[in-house]
Amino acid sequence: MRKLAIFGASFLALTPQLSVAQEEQASTESPPEPEAGAPAAMSASAAGSARKGPERRLTGADLFDLSIAADPQISPDGRHIAYVRRANDIMSDRAVSSIWLIDTQTGEETPVAGRQGGAFSPRWSPDGKRLAFASTEGGSAQLWVRWMNGGEAVRLTGLPTSPSSIAWSPDGRSIAYTMLVKDEGPKFGAAPANKPEGAKWAEPLEIRDLLTYRADGEGYVEPGFEKIFLVPATGGSPRQLTFGPYHDTGPVSWSRDGRTLYFSANRRADWENDPVESEVYALDVTGGQVTQLTDRNGPDASPLVSPDGRLIAYVGFDDAGRAYENNNLYVMNRDGSGRRNLTENWDFSADAILWDGGSGGIYAQYDDHGETKVARIGLDGSVRDVAKGLSGGGLDRPYSGGSFSVSAAGAVAFTGGTPTRPAEVQLARGGSARMLTDLNRSLREVKALGEVRKITVASSHDGKPIEGWLTLPPGYTEGRKVPLILEIHGGPFAAYGPHFSTDNQLYAAAGYAVLSANPRGSTSYGEAFANEIDKAYPGNDYFDLISIVDRAVELGVADPDALFVTGGSGGGVLTSWIVGKTKRFKAAVTQKPVINWTTQALTADGPAFFGRYWLGAMPWEKPELFWARSPLSLVGNVETPTLVVVGAEDYRTPVSESEQYYTALRLRGVPTALVKVPGASHGGIAARPSQSAAKASAILAWFEKYKKGWTRPASGTSGTSPATPAN
Repeated sequence: MRKLAIFGASFLALTPQLSVAQEEQASTESPPEPEAGAPAAMSASAAGSARKGPERRLTGADLFDLSIAADPQISPDGRHIAYVRRANDIMSDRAVSSIWLIDTQTGEETPVAGRQGGAFSPRWSPDGKRLAFASTEGGSAQLWVRWMNGGEAVRLTGLPTSPSSIAWSPDGRSIAYTMLVKDEGPKFGAAPANKPEGAKWAEPLEIRDLLTYRADGEGYVEPGFEKIFLVPATGGSPRQLTFGPYHDTGPVSWSRDGRTLYFSANRRADWENDPVESEVYALDVTGGQVTQLTDRNGPDASPLVSPDGRLIAYVGFDDAGRAYENNNLYVMNRDGSGRRNLTENWDFSADAILWDGGSGGIYAQYDDHGETKVARIGLDGSVRDVAKGLSGGGLDRPYSGGSFSVSAAGAVAFTGGTPTRPAEVQLARGGSARMLTDLNRSLREVKALGEVRKITVASSHDGKPIEGWLTLPPGYTEGRKVPLILEIHGGPFAAYGPHFSTDNQLYAAAGYAVLSANPRGSTSYGEAFANEIDKAYPGNDYFDLISIVDRAVELGVADPDALFVTGGSGGGVLTSWIVGKTKRFKAAVTQKPVINWTTQALTADGPAFFGRYWLGAMPWEKPELFWARSPLSLVGNVETPTLVVVGAEDYRTPVSESEQYYTALRLRGVPTALVKVPGASHGGIAARPSQSAAKASAILAWFEKYKKGWTRPASGTSGTSPATPAN
């Protein structure tokens, strides 16, 4: 759990209604699960016959032919890996999720589920003979089990809402899961009772009483609470195990004797106002008694019982009210005693933990300088890397990320790719790794993609080292200066790295070099580096970004007279900040930005979070601070043509933020346009391939229009008359 990566590929659930995915962290801007009855993915390469030959550079149409691996689950004996294959479908314009099985000895792949609807979240039974998963086959998402010795797949449930956090009991007889239990919402007043037959009256009043009443990617929050359930693994009636007005969320973990389930939750009365707090609880499966095991101020989450049943591992941190904290890894006895921090002197954030088979250590995923790795952390605090090169934080931008699982003997299955190859399933044993899939071979064999190079620079602000990755145009020749796009990541507590990116490759195919930088505030460089922007964002990260642009110019790659800038979410914040600070860039595109911290804090889907943790106050307490950090405060300086892009259903950085900035630029007479992506949330702005391609195309068209910049007409310095590019 990264505490505060709110605007980027990964983010903490601001309320329990928003789930925190361990493997790909929702969010990542991953495509949504497909609708029921989704067809097998159809290729764009089969559409039309006008082509004379293969297009060697990546195009928007190629996005329909991309696939990515996710959630690899290795069987206990290490012989098989079940994984989710997400393939874009040109007919539905969505990613279609299916589950495939890999034989790790022969490399043979076979389909398991997903031919009649989306399938995801595969989880092995303890003996490895069955596979549980969720599927939309036949309707809404339900829990299924497949017998792997050639037997059938059986639907276990008929649930009103989707199951998550699937966990087998140690004896394989039961499966625990979490699910939203809906409640009646508040009701005040009513329309007149004498509605004539056949009359068409307006819809009833909508009444909300939750602090976070809407959530990005979910829409308006339905009243209810997440609860833990149990269902027999051979089918039968589910049984609700937890109750009460609070969210009991996953993941859940069984005791070795199958009598207790461990989970984390914020069961305090003020849970709505404390978006970070959670404790670890023990649930008696038979009697229903819930016992609190931890008690500090801060999150304690993801409890996991050791194979020998003696210890519970979990992650969390002390809540100091800062913008960012690393997750520490803890262990404690089953009764909550003997708590100790295994990573107190390890300056990385531990996520997605799994015990080793001997109960002597815990595997954890972490980011290091933009790259994602898996380490084994011993109970003595020793740390040893067991896998590197993980990827899968998304397709459109080069975020760190990925997911992994471990067999009883220590074989690590993970998703990993390269800067020019989306995430594949890989297997690491004994210090070496090999790729088991080749999901994009047909594209890889014909497409010339841009080379990616790492560059570093000392920040002009204080000399701190700043890293970035340059994606070069395909076929780039040394010494040739090309236009440069500075592409800034969101979060801001996230990181770019040497990972595949459709946006960057599309920009490179159009002749641009693309610079993906990690300014201060980025994760994976230690807690202190991330907290350089605590209560000071945006700020000195501006100097880091300008410094690394200067480095790209110095290297002879970037044309100093052809610089452009864009970024999404936190990157949109910094794009808007940059054009208020300098006129150096010919054109800019700010995507889903925060423009006004006061309106952001009061309209976004984290009202208990933004003011308290990012600015340390509420807008009415320190209005001058909120204004000083708002890009809107600098709009009077902007002379850079700036396109504004936002998802029409963005509740993380609400549409009103982008609309404010667009209107302000128009009032000032600065060239601008407002692009809304229909139906798109903040995290899903690039989820549909056609929209992802169209957005990248619009950005390139804007840069092309203003490739020589813009000069304000001499007739005035304000107004709303259309502006034209310089000749």
